Amino acid sequence: MKKASAFNNIFRALQYRNFRLFFFGQSISLIGTWMQAIAMGWLVYRMTNSPMLLGLVGFVSQIPAFILSPFAGIAADRFNRHHILIVTQVLAMIEALVMAALAMTGTIQVWHIIVLGVFLGCINSLDIPARQSFIFDMVESKENLSNAIALNSFMFNAARLVGPSIAGILIVAVGEGMCFLINGLSFIAVIISLLLMRLSVRPAIHAETNMLDGLKEGFRYAFGFEPIKVILLMLSVLNLMGVSYAVLMPVFAKDILHGGANTLGFLMAAAGVGALVAAVYLASRKNVLGLARMIAVSVGLFSLGIILFSISRSLWLSIALLMLVGFGFMVSTASCNIILQTISDDDKRGRVMSFYTMAFMGMAPIGSLLAGYLASTIGSTMTLIFSGLCCILAAFLFSRKLPGLKKLIHPIYRKMGIIPEIASGINTASGLSATTEE
Repeated sequence: MKKASAFNNIFRALQYRNFRLFFFGQSISLIGTWMQAIAMGWLVYRMTNSPMLLGLVGFVSQIPAFILSPFAGIAADRFNRHHILIVTQVLAMIEALVMAALAMTGTIQVWHIIVLGVFLGCINSLDIPARQSFIFDMVESKENLSNAIALNSFMFNAARLVGPSIAGILIVAVGEGMCFLINGLSFIAVIISLLLMRLSVRPAIHAETNMLDGLKEGFRYAFGFEPIKVILLMLSVLNLMGVSYAVLMPVFAKDILHGGANTLGFLMAAAGVGALVAAVYLASRKNVLGLARMIAVSVGLFSLGIILFSISRSLWLSIALLMLVGFGFMVSTASCNIILQTISDDDKRGRVMSFYTMAFMGMAPIGSLLAGYLASTIGSTMTLIFSGLCCILAAFLFSRKLPGLKKLIHPIYRKMGIIPEIASGINTASGLSATTEE
């Protein structure tokens, strides 16, 4: 009974039909997404043998998120997020099928990958703010919002575990093109799940203001409230410097650990295992209390992991360290997501999540380019050591801000009833204990 109760607690957001459809449809699609990511990185490195070009491809595929996400956040606040997601999934499917056709006919070149990467980046810049804020629309009881966000991360990382492993096998057996084809077909599942949803109509918000005014309002709100600002800055540093480990993974797999595509798949899957464990841990939590402190701790673990990984020359030790890296990265980024969605006003959540997208995906392309440049000049090992030290410094500075952040966040938690003892005015001693936990 206890095991059943624990299972039900971890997956409690699946009680909502719309979120359940989204969860299973997206789970299938994300396996294909990870297969394409692995295949694309391996294809670029196989064709060019250049860490710099690996960084460039990562840059062009993600830089649109940095430029376009603020405007996409306005769209997510104003328009039907459900309809936005249907459009973005169809466009992403087309991109993957074009990649498959080029690769399977043997005509693909690096410039094709760059152009299609920019196209996919533009799609993602609209998709991510809408998808992140759409979770709020699918979960009827907001006390389960943090669980839904954690489960969203769970399915992302479950696919991260499965997708690279399949991709490594398929690349060796039949080539990268098959990975792109499977990804294209996998979008059918999420499109069907979106079409089957039954959602109440969400009224347009701030439709009377122009886009520039909406952007200014969102910026003033996000960066005028200290907890949102500090979390976004922490996330920006993590993705600017920490992303280098993923970008350089083909280099470590091929040149340092002397493996092939299957080795790359194992390394990426190891990070996925750690992230999956982290997602289960977050889903098992009852509420958001303690997550701010966990951001600092998990960034420290992540940083230590990539530093040790950089000097490892053993495949099995590298796999174990990447599990730690995946755990730390997952806990930190998902905790940022959960807190931001919880403390944001309803009518500005899309814009806050667009800034989250800028910090999460928008800084990553700059980090990819930086990682490629540093790896070409000081070597891949020194690049990861430098990146890890920068992230450790950011975690330390964030931890110094925690006492002030708690004072600003807890009134919101009380208003939402997240701390029920305080919200109801009973069991004050217990409430104070809960407050201290944050």
